[in-house]
Amino acid sequence: MAGTQEALYAEIDLELSWSESELPQSERTKHVHGLHPYLGKFPPQLAEALIRRHCPAGGLVLDPFCGSGTTLVEAVGLGRDAAGCDISAFNALLSREKTRLHDAAEIAAGLEATLARAEALAGDAPTDVPAYLGEWYGDAARQELLAYRRAIEPGSAWSGLASLVLTRAARSARLVRHDALDGARRPVREPYWCHKHRRTCVPTVGAQRFLRRYSHDIAGRVAAFSAVRPDGASAAVHHLDARELRLERPADAVVTSPPYVGVIDYHDQHAYAYALLDLAARAHAEIGSRSRGSGARAVTAYADDMVAALSASAAVMRSGAPLAIVVNDRLGLYGDILERAGLQLESRTLRHVNRRTGRRAGEYFEEILVARAL
Repeated sequence: MAGTQEALYAEIDLELSWSESELPQSERTKHVHGLHPYLGKFPPQLAEALIRRHCPAGGLVLDPFCGSGTTLVEAVGLGRDAAGCDISAFNALLSREKTRLHDAAEIAAGLEATLARAEALAGDAPTDVPAYLGEWYGDAARQELLAYRRAIEPGSAWSGLASLVLTRAARSARLVRHDALDGARRPVREPYWCHKHRRTCVPTVGAQRFLRRYSHDIAGRVAAFSAVRPDGASAAVHHLDARELRLERPADAVVTSPPYVGVIDYHDQHAYAYALLDLAARAHAEIGSRSRGSGARAVTAYADDMVAALSASAAVMRSGAPLAIVVNDRLGLYGDILERAGLQLESRTLRHVNRRTGRRAGEYFEEILVARAL
């Protein structure tokens, strides 16, 4: 290892950094963490370590950018209560279902019954087809997805999880390249050379096999988390802008990974979910969205938005409580952001990142900033 790289690794907190062999995909997506694909989530093992370090037993962990619910799941799994919010209605749904107290047997039976009803309805001609489904799906997949949507029983104990079966199957059944599931910009209707499978592939036909597979997988993941979840801890998830955050009980710690500047459009990556579930979209209010770019104006807006969000978080925390913020501060924004938000930076810890977004090859690092209210 070269001298400069040795110096770099000397600064890394090895308790917060893992190689692929040390932390394989199966561990990063254990139980409900693998309930639904999500671009940019951080590993649950990192959330676990930060919660253990910064939140006392029985305390309340807050994640104002809860995303797919990684921090909230780990908090509940460690016997802490959790509170989270997200501007994305789909993210709020996903986080809520991951942390909800489920009866595993009831869920398995309910998802099986939903699947059976959907298969019985699949022969009916679909009506009220969302425009997105008309563009991004073949006839069979579109008909099967809409049949499953009709089969979901509103208000049932499993309706939220059935909705995730539907959206996960919808993601897989799109007319997109297998090697570009997260970045497709247009449908693919002809055979193509697939870099993932290293052969010529054809567009996906039908959604039924995905609906079956994910019904069983989701039921199994819920059962696996139910088996290890301690009694007592609960999570509250809000579809809310972090800049408008309010809590009934002061938080004892923040553990969060906020959005970066111009990297991901969180609404766009789940466009199929918004179309199928008729969710309220607030894409215009996303902080740092990719659609806004990463120019000077976007960077300034991002910094202002993060000041407002972190100020709102600090206002609902116990006096002197820590905020652990996972960022890649390559633009050097967070010193000023924290100061303007009335927070004092206590430490900056470098960690090596193992394939955070799925779009990257090579070395990548981020920091854990720990701050407290002034």
